[in-house]
Amino acid sequence: MPAPRPDPAPGSARTIVLAGREIPYCLRRSRRRTIGLSIDHRGLTVGAPERASLGAIESLLRDHGPWVLDKLDGWRRREPPPTLAIADGLRLPHLGGELTVRLAVGANRAVWSADASQLTLCLAGGAAAAPVLERALRQRAREYFTRRLAQLAPHLGVEPPPLALSSARTRWGSCSSRGGIRLNWRLVFLPPAVVDYVVAHELAHLREMNHSRQFWSLVEQLCPDWRERRLELRRLGAALPIF
Repeated sequence: MPAPRPDPAPGSARTIVLAGREIPYCLRRSRRRTIGLSIDHRGLTVGAPERASLGAIESLLRDHGPWVLDKLDGWRRREPPPTLAIADGLRLPHLGGELTVRLAVGANRAVWSADASQLTLCLAGGAAAAPVLERALRQRAREYFTRRLAQLAPHLGVEPPPLALSSARTRWGSCSSRGGIRLNWRLVFLPPAVVDYVVAHELAHLREMNHSRQFWSLVEQLCPDWRERRLELRRLGAALPIF
């Protein structure tokens, strides 16, 4: 019997052969309960529990081989989204409305109008606008998401969870086994109903850490039209601003 292969370190790069193709992937271990697969412009990432064996991980990859190859090929065919040039008068979608970005001279800070329809970036000479803009939008996202979590959580009989923001390109939210929720700050570009669907999805995971019938029943309590909102998320999410 051949000696077992040593288990890789967290975050290590590995390869597996699927349908005759050698596929690289990044293995990341954490305290999660199940093995999860995600694919984006960087390739395949596998999230696994700390105690999951390499054999179990690769078995799941082979079981999902057609899906993995299809998604990877889809990303290779996709053109990279254009990067927005941040100029005075730029208009961005913002929670169902439109946000106008203005540029001014200042100390690298952002100032919101009273109705949140205009954001002025006060920039020192030669300073890049993108970090200041992102910082302001992240803060707005955190405030809005925190409020919606607090308003919706009681309807499922759960406490408003700790919130963290993510920058993932393809994942809108996640819920940890410890009860924390991560939401993609770029959701701030989407309509409130779509944001609420993502919030409801992650809150439901506080009760059901799966996608069972019971889980979707919980989502439906908060979003009766969740199917339509999920389709809208997929449609709008493919064209979010990148800067």
